Amino acid sequence: MATFSEIQDAFFFVSSDEYGMHTAILSKDTGRIYCRSESGCIDEISDDIEGDIFIQIPHKNDLDLGQRLVFEFVELHLSDEYPLVQQIFCSRGAYGRFKDLLRLKGLLQSWYDFENQSEKEALRQWCIDNEIEFAG
Repeated sequence: MATFSEIQDAFFFVSSDEYGMHTAILSKDTGRIYCRSESGCIDEISDDIEGDIFIQIPHKNDLDLGQRLVFEFVELHLSDEYPLVQQIFCSRGAYGRFKDLLRLKGLLQSWYDFENQSEKEALRQWCIDNEIEFAG
């Protein structure tokens, strides 16, 4: 059985690059996690892995943790800036400009804490929805 920390590490690995660039699968039978990177530096997933029931670890986009999360945070902490943030997210480089705004307002660490807690909650719910038991 994998620990929640191991599942979370796999989630961070999958989410650390563009969608589809990193893959992690969890054996529901053994709790072992196998990883693959399209850049070729990691390839633990082979064709001879058989017999276990596998489930792919989600990317943060699969859990709707992108812009929805940004606007939840803005409603809670920067409601007066909502129109500005909407404008920021109309073009490329939005997350960088959003973080610049948070830095200016003294809210960058609050954003990181909110994002981290939201990711944990969404990943725990994903485990429950997929009947994944974990230790710790």
